[in-house]
Amino acid sequence: MPKKKRYRSRMHGDDMGGGSPSGSRPRVRRPHRRHGPGYQQAFGRDDQPSEGQENNEEPQLDEEGNPIPRAEAPAAPQEEPGEEFFGLLEMHPNGYGFLRAPKNNYARERSDPFVPGTMIEKFRLRQGLKIRAVMQQSRRSQGPRIREILDVEGMKPEDYANVKSFDTLTAVNPEKWLRLEVGSKPVTNRVIDLLAPIGRGQRCLIVAPPRSGKTIMLQDISRGIAQNYPDVELIVLLIDERPEEVTDMRMNVQRGEVIASSLDEDVDSHVRLSQLVVDRCRRLAEMGKDVFLLMDSITRLARAFNKWVGNSGPTMSGGVNIKAMDVPKKLFATARAFAEGGSLTIVGTALVDTGSRMDELIFQEFKGTGNMELVLDRKLADRRIWPAIDITQSGTRREELLHDPETYHAVTMIRRTLNSMNPIDAMEQLTKQLGRFSSNQEFLKLIANAKILD
Repeated sequence: MPKKKRYRSRMHGDDMGGGSPSGSRPRVRRPHRRHGPGYQQAFGRDDQPSEGQENNEEPQLDEEGNPIPRAEAPAAPQEEPGEEFFGLLEMHPNGYGFLRAPKNNYARERSDPFVPGTMIEKFRLRQGLKIRAVMQQSRRSQGPRIREILDVEGMKPEDYANVKSFDTLTAVNPEKWLRLEVGSKPVTNRVIDLLAPIGRGQRCLIVAPPRSGKTIMLQDISRGIAQNYPDVELIVLLIDERPEEVTDMRMNVQRGEVIASSLDEDVDSHVRLSQLVVDRCRRLAEMGKDVFLLMDSITRLARAFNKWVGNSGPTMSGGVNIKAMDVPKKLFATARAFAEGGSLTIVGTALVDTGSRMDELIFQEFKGTGNMELVLDRKLADRRIWPAIDITQSGTRREELLHDPETYHAVTMIRRTLNSMNPIDAMEQLTKQLGRFSSNQEFLKLIANAKILD
């Protein structure tokens, strides 16, 4: 049988004849402290926070322990000003990103600031944007972190959200001619203007055997773009090139940015940098700018992707993975002109006659993907005839959209004459005739008057 609880009397001894033996006051049951505002009003307490306690802040006290009014209290120490950083946004598949410094060739460094995913989602940022932001050093030695974005490609972050995406723009045929001629020399630019003109948004493929002068040709093309079109964004991408070739290209490119992943870099660097640079070009083109990208070479880029993919699928002849060509072809196919304005022109080189079955298969995969082909001939290069261009196999699709009717008629007459000759004799005759005139315009005037080559 359970015992009954015994309750002690808490009344005074004078009333009930009992009480605590010490004669102290009886214990009074006090209400619980956690009550609503009605309890505070009943006990005479204000339901508003006292002065100096807004936002759960502790009031500051003077020397005697009395609270100091907020107006007289010293200001709290402000956060240290951050450091300004300018870099290229590289996205991570998980939604966040990092800003890569241009001075480091956009390589991955521990000092690159972290960009939170919430900030990327808020301003609809995309990979390849150049951003100026304020960074602060993170706690626990985790590296710097972006605190505030100042501008995106020179505009306010809120305004960039209105820029249309690259994939939503309308692609059209190139209609604006990019003239490469910068004088009587180099003759290479004058020959390209006549036989294989390049338009804004062109997808050009230079087919080059070893030691046929493709590097000098790329430098001449970059010189023509730099001098004739200051408004065009010029970018040179070198993949798996020799370090001395990278240095030579940086010294000879007058205006523009040379980005390189030389052969002493690993495959991940080749793959990452190529995609980052093409995304950079996409961001510029979707904002209405004209971009000119020189890519050397597509063959080495495809080799890098073949190693990067690994043995994940079937292998074609030459040891090429069946999925290895997907991304390189997509990067090359990015070149186009837009009806809304802006364009991306890509001039890439493909290596042939190297003795490698893989290189030959890569060329066959890219053959026909461009709308302009410039084929170099090793026989011409061996005889030191520059430029070593095979006239019969080189040309531009829909070149009538780039030339006016008179120029197109004159160029057609030149082709008819040169195609009937031996390729070596044809190039020798053309360069000889161009050397007699200071510009192509003077030469074409004679052709238009039916004074064909002697």
